Amino acid sequence: MDSRERPVAILDSGIGGLPYLAAARDALPYERFVYLADREGFPYGTKTRDEVRKRVLELADRIVAEHDPKAFVIACNTASQAALEAARIARPDLPMIGTVPAIKPAAERTRTGIIGVMATAGAIEDPYLDELVMRHAGGVKVLREAAQELVDFVERRAAYAGEEERRAAVEPFVRKLVAGGADQIVLACTHYLHLRDDIAACAGSRAEIVDSRDGVARRLAEVLDERSLRRSGEVPPEPSLFLLTGAPPYEERYSVLAGAFGLEGPRPLGGG
Repeated sequence: MDSRERPVAILDSGIGGLPYLAAARDALPYERFVYLADREGFPYGTKTRDEVRKRVLELADRIVAEHDPKAFVIACNTASQAALEAARIARPDLPMIGTVPAIKPAAERTRTGIIGVMATAGAIEDPYLDELVMRHAGGVKVLREAAQELVDFVERRAAYAGEEERRAAVEPFVRKLVAGGADQIVLACTHYLHLRDDIAACAGSRAEIVDSRDGVARRLAEVLDERSLRRSGEVPPEPSLFLLTGAPPYEERYSVLAGAFGLEGPRPLGGG
């Protein structure tokens, strides 16, 4: 097979990476994608770094064996922090792209000198976040808000929750950051992007919401171009896939989300 015809793989602990998939498709409309939600391993934010690293490496092996991707995106901040370096070492010939909390642009844009970061319980305490803050936010006060509950809310309720329920879920976290003076709120968990509009509504004019999906999409496009792997000129010959770990039957919400993001599935990883 022509290497340009191979798919791009995207991995997340669940549905959090779907907005990153959407951004990647906007940037690369002729590519075919294979999206894997680790339903069986969800959530990552409550696991140890070693547990997440082991899980991601295992799933990367399975995706490579079954779908032979030309590039691999870890669309999960917790997984990127724990496993991106190890995954690159394990597969040096496969371009690996991770998600990095958008600390740098938030620090550059702040007017109050205070930014807020919403992340999972594990990511908020990870030394990697400390390094990002030291590197890109010197002289800026960084408020950290562990919003682990929102990850489960998004995973279980995103397909069905109404506006009132969504706003009630995000309001306590947003209120604390805005009350602390943050005028930039970094969404350092991909799941939160499903609630981005609600977070922005709760923040109002007091804070701007910042995420990394456009940056990840641009980097993916750059990597494909650098390696002459970009597909162009026509619609992909095969549909993009939505894969899940764990055995079916799957909850209805996964079918709803597959349709909403233009994916075929859900199908089990290893199910063809």
